[in-house]
Amino acid sequence: MRIAQIAPLAECCPPRLYGGTERIVSYLTEELVRQGHEVTLFASGDSVTAAELVPGCDVALRLNPAVIDPVPYQLMMMDQIRRRAGEFDVLHFHMDFLHYPMASVFAGRMLTTLHGRLDLPDLKPFFRAFPDFPLVSISDEQRRPMPPVNWAGTVYHGLPQDLLPFTAKPKGRYLAFLGRIAPEKRPDRAIEIATRAGLKLKIAAKIDKVDQAYWDETIAPMVAGHPNVEFIGEIGEHQKAEFLGNAEALLFPIDWPEPFGLVMIEAMACGTPVIAFRSGSVPEIIENGETGFIVDGLDQAVAAVRMAAKLDRANVRAVFDKRFTAERMAIDYLTIYGELPAMRSRTMLFPAIANAIDGAIALKAIA
Repeated sequence: MRIAQIAPLAECCPPRLYGGTERIVSYLTEELVRQGHEVTLFASGDSVTAAELVPGCDVALRLNPAVIDPVPYQLMMMDQIRRRAGEFDVLHFHMDFLHYPMASVFAGRMLTTLHGRLDLPDLKPFFRAFPDFPLVSISDEQRRPMPPVNWAGTVYHGLPQDLLPFTAKPKGRYLAFLGRIAPEKRPDRAIEIATRAGLKLKIAAKIDKVDQAYWDETIAPMVAGHPNVEFIGEIGEHQKAEFLGNAEALLFPIDWPEPFGLVMIEAMACGTPVIAFRSGSVPEIIENGETGFIVDGLDQAVAAVRMAAKLDRANVRAVFDKRFTAERMAIDYLTIYGELPAMRSRTMLFPAIANAIDGAIALKAIA
């Protein structure tokens, strides 16, 4: 199958440091290549991939201080895609909706995965104006605020099975917080939970410009005032295994409608339980009492910290292997690709494509 994967340009694929969407696009792309598909990745020029790379800019836009407005670069990449659209059986977009004005040309071969929150007021009238284009959600809860649209499925994120090794016995006696310093991520809650539980907290997180004031005025003083808290800063993929694997638990004390929460399955891959507040996708990802604990307040979170050490870390990893691998994610997407209108008509003419899709469906059934 000839597949175009279209990534945002904020980060490279895979990102050097923080970056959820581009990381997932990279994992999906490499897995599709591994399974024998002909994949073209539209992404920043510093991306690393086994697919054909079509650069939309020289380097990831977030890392280029000369870039003030990212939109011109994204639109230039959209023009490349428009001119090459006829080369692909499937065009899979991960850029929200910038491609919609030109999408009618290839709508029968197009799929869009929505990676962000969908409860923003400006999104409802937009998607109401384009109700027919097929969409994929990354959790069922993510869909809830949307008007009626053409949902093609929900596909949970997945990681390469060998990306993060299992850690049976963590070496550090600490709790981990990984992600962004932002009000909705509630690092303040993480600090209070760790302090009340009598444990060290290590925070590995980036600080976006929009959240600098929150860091300066709220979180930095809390870090300075709590000797049990260590702020590490932004870390890369190669540091996650040690950071997450040696933690007693990951704290995920969010206060927003999290669409997925990649860090939860990264922790699970290491065998590390997750203590997460009940919001957004959390009840779909965490199996309460098995891979961690879903809590409704600080008291429950502190109690969960004490119980986390009793969970079977091998079972946490086993759930990851069953539910959240890149192979499973790719199989889910291949099944959806096969249901696109253009692909359904092509399978009638080209049995090889039908066989590839049937194989993906069979693998999904076995899994």
